[in-house]
Amino acid sequence: MNAINTGFGIWSPVVWTLLFIGALGIGFWIWSAGRKDYKENSNQTKPFLAGNEEANPKDLHVRGSHLYWGMTAGLRGYYDRIQEWHTGILSDYVGWFIGVLAVVFIILALVK
Repeated sequence: MNAINTGFGIWSPVVWTLLFIGALGIGFWIWSAGRKDYKENSNQTKPFLAGNEEANPKDLHVRGSHLYWGMTAGLRGYYDRIQEWHTGILSDYVGWFIGVLAVVFIILALVK
């Protein structure tokens, strides 16, 4: 087999192709072993949220405050202080970025 020696090992396209085909075969085997009684456009395809089959789409949405609750609760002191600076206006953030970048360039120019 032709192989490429990269200095960190050997990369053989034939072996990787065979591994990829094998992984596809295993995936197809797992997929084909799935349930055969699935019916489209039935109760099986309706949204389900904690026993509420007919849930409101807004109730199905997971908000960022729920998703990152542990992080925001742990860093509550930081978020309470930084929230005062949060305006939601993109031009404010671009201004902060340009200002900080200018300070970094000045420091780099002085160090050189």
